[in-house]
Amino acid sequence: MAKDLYEILGVPKTATDEEIKKAYRKLAIKLHPDRFATASEQEKKDAEEKFKEINHAYEVLSDKNKRANYDQYGSEDGPQGFGGFGGGYESSGGGFGGFEDILSSFFGGSFGRKNPNAPRQGEDIHIKINLTFEEAYNGASKTVKLNRDETCSTCGGSGAKDASSIKVCPYCKGTGSIRKTQQTLFGQQVVQTVCSNCGGTGKVIGEKCAMCRGNGYMRKEASIKINIPAGVDNGVTMTIRNEGNCGRNGGGKGNLVIAIGVMPSEKFRRVGNDLYMDLPVGFYDAACGNTITIQTMKGEAKCKIPESTQSGTKIRLKGYGMKVLQKESYGDLYVIIKVETPKGLNAKQIKLLKDFEDSLAANQYPQIKKFRPESKN
Repeated sequence: MAKDLYEILGVPKTATDEEIKKAYRKLAIKLHPDRFATASEQEKKDAEEKFKEINHAYEVLSDKNKRANYDQYGSEDGPQGFGGFGGGYESSGGGFGGFEDILSSFFGGSFGRKNPNAPRQGEDIHIKINLTFEEAYNGASKTVKLNRDETCSTCGGSGAKDASSIKVCPYCKGTGSIRKTQQTLFGQQVVQTVCSNCGGTGKVIGEKCAMCRGNGYMRKEASIKINIPAGVDNGVTMTIRNEGNCGRNGGGKGNLVIAIGVMPSEKFRRVGNDLYMDLPVGFYDAACGNTITIQTMKGEAKCKIPESTQSGTKIRLKGYGMKVLQKESYGDLYVIIKVETPKGLNAKQIKLLKDFEDSLAANQYPQIKKFRPESKN
């Protein structure tokens, strides 16, 4: 019993022409031979069988007369023929060749094959540049050397010695494709393939360019100066347009894509556009307060330490952080106070500290009192 054509496409009998077309396109893409290039022979066979079914179903249901006959008599041939799908169906191009001809009406041109003569954009080149922390802060100018494809200056990219050396391919007559008849499980099928003589271009070169040997491009070393703006961070990507490989058939150049790496600083830690640094101070400065000159990325700056400053206190210096990328502004610098305890005390120093400790009242150690209430009773 022949399969129902509507069921094959997965649409109801009331489906519109657009719904039928959409359903067929979805199935045709799913069964495209490129998807089964690495499949087993059985899978390929099943795909061809299903393709034959959807191809036939679409041919009938997309034709108003054939669809009317099929709806009324069960056959697109009308009352005189009930062979249905099991009869002598033959696709417009045969096999998957006809499949591509039909799909071309949806997508414009040969489905699954790119025009080899169309302009092609050159490939991008990816490199990495490592900067010191100071270079990232101030910006830097770097010159990099790289190898890239460049259009042959002798032939202008044609690959031929001169214009008269470019001939129409004698095999495909300039079409870029040839049609072959081959025997398959379904009988003789006509398959359209790319011309192996010209690679689908429709042209052959009689005498190649002596400089590039017919390639149309040459591998050359290039030196490129790169200006890296101040404020770049680790992992930032820069794109320098038209500094990649040359295009083909008149296509534009690719780009140079640069990944920035920034080495860490021994002194500063970066968080966004803010910088953090640890500042060791003595007990006297922390207890009595002081103004200390510190070295920042901008140069010297005054850092005021209030009296009774505890270790871990954060002091903000506005505008002394990292340069904001592509802006005339800076983040902030946060100075983290680290109170340093003196080492190697002698007997006199220990006695002085003990006398000092004994002179303190309980409320002068508010944090200690929270955890050691017996202290300074």
